[in-house]
Amino acid sequence: MEAFLFQATVYLAAAVISVPIATRLGLGSVLGCLAAGIIVGPVFGLVGDETQDIQHFAEFGVVMMLFIIGLELEPQTLWSMRHKLLGLGGAQVVLTMALVTGAAIFLGLDSFEAIAIGMILALSSTAIVLQTLQEKRLMRTPGGNASFSVLLTQDIAVIPMLALMPLLATRNASHGGGDHSGEAETTAEVNAEQVASLIDGLPGWGVTLVTLAAITGIIVAGIYGTRPAYRFIHRAHMRELYVSFALLIVISIAFTMSLLGLSPALGTFLAGVVLANSEFRHQLRADIEPFKGLLLGLFFITVGAGISFPLFFEQPFTILGLTFGLMMLKGIVLFTLGKLSGLGRRDRWLFTLGLAQAGEFGFVLTSFSLQTGVLGRSHSDTILLVIAMSMLLTPLFFILWEMIRKRIAERDEDRPQEADEIDHKGKIIIAGIGRFGQIVNRMLHVSGLEPVVLDHNLDTILLMRKFGFRGFFGDPTRPELLHAAGLDEAQILVVAMDEKDDVTNLVAYARKAHPELQIIARAYDRNHVYELHRAGADEVVREVFDSSLRAARYVLERTGISDLQAREMERTFFRLDRSSLRELADLWDPGVPISQNEAYLERARALNAELETELSARAEHARSSPYEEDDSEEDDSGDLEKQAS
Repeated sequence: MEAFLFQATVYLAAAVISVPIATRLGLGSVLGCLAAGIIVGPVFGLVGDETQDIQHFAEFGVVMMLFIIGLELEPQTLWSMRHKLLGLGGAQVVLTMALVTGAAIFLGLDSFEAIAIGMILALSSTAIVLQTLQEKRLMRTPGGNASFSVLLTQDIAVIPMLALMPLLATRNASHGGGDHSGEAETTAEVNAEQVASLIDGLPGWGVTLVTLAAITGIIVAGIYGTRPAYRFIHRAHMRELYVSFALLIVISIAFTMSLLGLSPALGTFLAGVVLANSEFRHQLRADIEPFKGLLLGLFFITVGAGISFPLFFEQPFTILGLTFGLMMLKGIVLFTLGKLSGLGRRDRWLFTLGLAQAGEFGFVLTSFSLQTGVLGRSHSDTILLVIAMSMLLTPLFFILWEMIRKRIAERDEDRPQEADEIDHKGKIIIAGIGRFGQIVNRMLHVSGLEPVVLDHNLDTILLMRKFGFRGFFGDPTRPELLHAAGLDEAQILVVAMDEKDDVTNLVAYARKAHPELQIIARAYDRNHVYELHRAGADEVVREVFDSSLRAARYVLERTGISDLQAREMERTFFRLDRSSLRELADLWDPGVPISQNEAYLERARALNAELETELSARAEHARSSPYEEDDSEEDDSGDLEKQAS
């Protein structure tokens, strides 16, 4: 018992100390855990032979991580990824296997050993890559999406690889290849300890039927079984039961898939996808997330602690050469596939550097190849060390990607793309077509008006054109583009860009160039409203103000106030706040912070008290004698602007 508590203390203390330090240095939690493992293992020797056993347990964190990822993917989303799974992922596995196998044969290995090594090293680290992508919020990027597709394909590919290993062992034995003396007894002992499989002794068609039945059972249970089960445990009103049920789902599915000889991670991912549309998705994620994080951290620590530095120091140049050679070989395949699949430069480098390592399933396949007699002990020890070293280098490769990304961004700024030739002028110009500008543009189009749209984001302009809207690529702050779009003859300019300074500068320039122009500008906050007012904007719209008012109105309606009264209170708040904003604009001083502007603060407090008095009186009256409901439609932000004017 004392030994277990000591080991738990060592592992937890290593994580608690190393991860915050690594995160603060910008290295990420994965590299922190790997470094912690090296310190408590090879450096100080605080952990020993138990590391391998703990690693098998900690690998369950990968299973939980894929379950959580599955919860975030709806089945339609997964189906839309089928081309990447079969094309991009399949090509990566096959090409990497072929190149690594060829390199192993060139180094003098037997062909069957080379094939086994090709399968082992074709895989990448699901744990490290997905954890890092989530930390850096890169999962939704094209590069992150492509990486996830390849990793999922690799997890599926583990199944036929495990099935092929015994065949390679049989072929290898018949050809007399490999030095496996003394390992038959070890293999027999391991096989004797293995859990009985559901597919032992079944013919091929029987294995297929049992596998399909298990997968169908997971899907059916996920669709029809979770709701009654959740209702049943909900009656107990015990928080612990929700956690227990979430763990039961993950562990039972992983166990079932193991009995079928399939990947537990793949099974739980499938279950997560099935449950992605359920109302319990967020509850399941919240219950599983702490266990996932703890086990993944433990897994990375065990990888660091399991690195055999004595073997490394015996042949350091060989190990480093094999590690960098593997990562360079995989990088060439990944970079080529990324380019063929149309990934941009930044995403292509993310895809390449992120997946260039070997993975944790390589540990499983290496151990299995040793058990079945495909590889000898010396070869398997070398491969395990190469896998661990490549995983240790991966966080550094992500740091290298950050440097490349910044370099590409700086180069793009230095060499901007040539703007479109504007061949259309209009009475209305929209500068900026992001979330804000898109709504304005659509409203004008359905009203029979066609504005001239300018934006410096080429992808957004191209997407607009696919939906049938005309737009021109170029920086709206450039005077020559504004005049080409018809600024001199325009009646209205809508400034809807994201950058505050650009919006203010554009408003100031447009006011000087065309004093009669009506300028409607998007403001970030109250301070920005004052800046735009001074710059010459006729109408200023705070980007979240109207939507916040509508949300507040919904709250009032659900407290018992009638819809009509709630709308009246919304109008009143809008009118008084807008009036006070214009009055406070005269007291605002850009050179003095608001917190130090006494005249501004005094008048703001007085205006806020007036607003509170009127709204409180209206709310009290509404609760005592509510109006009858009317059939008028909901007011939108345009209605409020019209009433204020």
